[in-house]
Amino acid sequence: MRGIAFIGAGRMASAMVAGLLRDAVYPADEIACTCGEDPTGPELAQRTGITYEPSVQALIERAETIVLACKPQQFAALDPALAEYSKGRLIVSILAGTPLARLAVKFPYARNIVRAMPNTPGQIGQGVTGYASRDPLTSEDDALANRILGSLGLVVALSEDKLDAVTAVSGSGPAYVFEFTAALREAAEQAGLPPDVADILAKETVVGSALLMRESGTDPVELRKAVTSPGGTTQAALESLEADGFRAIVDRAVLAATRRSVELAKA
Repeated sequence: MRGIAFIGAGRMASAMVAGLLRDAVYPADEIACTCGEDPTGPELAQRTGITYEPSVQALIERAETIVLACKPQQFAALDPALAEYSKGRLIVSILAGTPLARLAVKFPYARNIVRAMPNTPGQIGQGVTGYASRDPLTSEDDALANRILGSLGLVVALSEDKLDAVTAVSGSGPAYVFEFTAALREAAEQAGLPPDVADILAKETVVGSALLMRESGTDPVELRKAVTSPGGTTQAALESLEADGFRAIVDRAVLAATRRSVELAKA
């Protein structure tokens, strides 16, 4: 029993497959996928050289590790016989809002279950994923989970009670960055820049700043200070943000997302 099987073949599963092949974690002939009533599975197989298997039972029986990458509503409709098929397998779930207790009902005989929260930059291998497990992972399974989830980018191990906050910060976080970028672009136009120039300046400023923050290893507060001359333009802008409660706005947004993640997990 070898290899890895994906239940679901959408964007995140596709990104994981691409990463696993790129990093030589698995060869194409040890990766298989299935999907619902859509063409994503056959298309992924054709694009990457992995196997498409329409039968979930056949898919699972020949794989050591199962990745749940389907939609939450598809998860609820999965065949109860999966409980027996998945016996002794490692289950890795990237289903949003699906806690380990609910996963364990569907896969009671799995050797362990990992719940992960990736984010959309994982589609280009630049993501960050928080994960927790039902039981303590063996060193072998922990290394395996890190290699699989590492196909999307950085990986952080946490207790499950922290995953709602992970969802609010890194899971939803790209949307905050995109919204800020759109707001910066709009403000640039209001300041008199042509739309195409405003678009370039806003996007490249956000991308460049993010890369500088990562590559320099410098704390973001220190980087902010380095840009801010006393009495200068940046200070004027930052004072305006502070007056409008910028950090409090971000705090409230993250807490709102965290609360909603908790609610969805209980639904």
